[in-house]
Amino acid sequence: MKKVNLTNWLNLRSFALAGIFAVALFAVSCENGNDETISSGVEETELKSGKAVKKGDMTIAQIVAADDGEFDVLQSLLETTGLLGVFEGTDQYTVFAPTDAAFEALFAYLDKEGIVLTDEQIVNTLLYHVTDGRRAANSVLPKKEGQMKTIETLLGQTFNVDNTGSIYTASNGMSSIVTAQAGVTFNISASNGIIHVIDAVMVPQL
Repeated sequence: MKKVNLTNWLNLRSFALAGIFAVALFAVSCENGNDETISSGVEETELKSGKAVKKGDMTIAQIVAADDGEFDVLQSLLETTGLLGVFEGTDQYTVFAPTDAAFEALFAYLDKEGIVLTDEQIVNTLLYHVTDGRRAANSVLPKKEGQMKTIETLLGQTFNVDNTGSIYTASNGMSSIVTAQAGVTFNISASNGIIHVIDAVMVPQL
């Protein structure tokens, strides 16, 4: 697993306002591309079918910890904040999981701007990527173009998803598209939930 230096993110006192953090994430998202139509990596008929996704053999924690280089930063953050154990049991969760590249783009931007996040801000950001229950793509995506589906997160805040898989968050009164280019990989099935891979870190109201 990659060695992720989290000292600055976890131990130093934050001097960034939530509005600055929101602008930072919006800028990172824009740098990833301006095309609002994404490729899901799964056939549309499969995404929107009414069929339940069969449970996998591994837990969410085991999938995140797999040595495939995709979720190393997410794993480190979950371990450091003590949240990884939440995904080791039998309770069902749906995780919108940012890739390593998504976190690295965020950290690079925050480092350039001299922004440091508190422990609480990091935990809240992670909880904003999780919702209760087992929600496959057919439960996340609205059926028709122009519709939005609202997802309630463990943080208690919401984000919206359109029928292409683009995700819209609201932070400090500003909406931003966080899956503008590479998009979402849907329906990675775990024994205790489902993972949908996203290409940017979503921003709650901090």
